[in-house]
Amino acid sequence: MRIIVCLLGLVLLWPVQALDASGPDFAKQRAELAAEIEEEVRQTSEHIGREHFHPEVLKAIAAVERHRFVPEKYRDQAYENRPLPIGFGQTISQPYIVALMTDLLDPAPGDTVLEVGTGSGYQAAVLARLVQEVVTIEIIPDLARQARERFKRLGLENIRAVTGDGYFGFPEAAPYEAIVVTAAGDHIPPPLIEQLKPGGRMVLPVGGPFSVQQLTLVSKAGDGTVRTEHLLPVRFVPLTGGH
Repeated sequence: MRIIVCLLGLVLLWPVQALDASGPDFAKQRAELAAEIEEEVRQTSEHIGREHFHPEVLKAIAAVERHRFVPEKYRDQAYENRPLPIGFGQTISQPYIVALMTDLLDPAPGDTVLEVGTGSGYQAAVLARLVQEVVTIEIIPDLARQARERFKRLGLENIRAVTGDGYFGFPEAAPYEAIVVTAAGDHIPPPLIEQLKPGGRMVLPVGGPFSVQQLTLVSKAGDGTVRTEHLLPVRFVPLTGGH
C-alpha cells in the first residue's frame, strides 16, 4: 500500500524534475504541470477514490499563473509540482493537493466558496475560475494584505479577501456551497458546519498538530445531516487562532 503524507499542506510523492521557468513560455509549463497532476491522480486513485479530476479543474490549474503567487526568488521553480515558501513560515501548496481539494469540492459556476487560509492566494485564484465568488480569510494580516493587492493587480474581481480567524468562518457571506480549509485542527469547526449550505461539501485536514491527520470530506445533506469521509493520511500546519 502506498502511503501519502502531506507536510505543510502538501502531498509528498517522490521528487519531480525541476522545470525551467525563466523563459517566456509559461503557458506550456502550466500545461505540462496539469498533465503531471493528471498522471499523479492515476497513481493515487486507490486513495482518493477517483481516476481523474474534472477537466475544468485541470483547465484552471493550466490557466492560473502560479509564478505570480510566489516570491521573486522562487519564480524559476514556480511550475515544479511542489511547495514553495511564501514567508511568515507559510508555503504555497503543491499544485496536486490544490487540484485534489478543488476537485473534491465539486465546484459549480454559481457557487460561493469559503476558503480558510488564503496564503499567497493561489488556491483562491484556481477556485475563482470555477465559481461565482470566493471568500477567503487569512489570520496573518500581512499575508491577507498582500493577497488583496495581488488579486486587485491580477483583476480577480470575484475574490473577497478578508483578515480574521478562519475557525469562525465568515458568516456575513454564508451559507456557502463549498468550504476548503488549508490548515489542520483536531476537530471540524462547528461554525463552518453551520455556514455550509445543505447539499454542500467541505474539505479539510483533521487531526492534531504533531500527529498524522486525515484529509476529510464533509457532506451536508438537505436535512442538515453531516457525513464525513476520511480520504488520505496527511500532515498540515495547525489551524491557529483564538478558538
